[in-house]
Amino acid sequence: EDRRVRRTAASSLGDIGDASAVEPLISALKDKEFCVRRAAADALGGIGDQRAAKPLLISSLEDESWHVRYPAATALVDIGVSALNPLISALEDKEPTIRRGAILAMGEIGDSRAVEPLRSMLEDEDERVRKAAAESLELLKCRGIEVD
Repeated sequence: EDRRVRRTAASSLGDIGDASAVEPLISALKDKEFCVRRAAADALGGIGDQRAAKPLLISSLEDESWHVRYPAATALVDIGVSALNPLISALEDKEPTIRRGAILAMGEIGDSRAVEPLRSMLEDEDERVRKAAAESLELLKCRGIEVD
């Protein structure tokens, strides 16, 4: 019943890194407490290529708490799932941290369709978001994707 126990369990499952933890972590993404959902998203990213988590991680990009939205964005990259369209939608999030996380994830995915949305973020009001957009565009360029 204690949220701290559920949060610690989710984090520990991620630390162990065993694929058998994916289903319980997917369930934890639905927890009523944001700290448990956040730990589950982080843990899923750490386990590796677990495509079963993709739909719930994508829906977690719209979680009420930015503390959940951010690790969901990065977990999608960590598990090797290209979720470009939901990440592009996350660029409109009111929280700069989420926009930045989506931008960094888009750079890691390495898809040429990210170029135009990333370019538009060079005009963001938040300096850290603009810097992340420039870094992600540079990463795409290093991967041989035309960004100019």
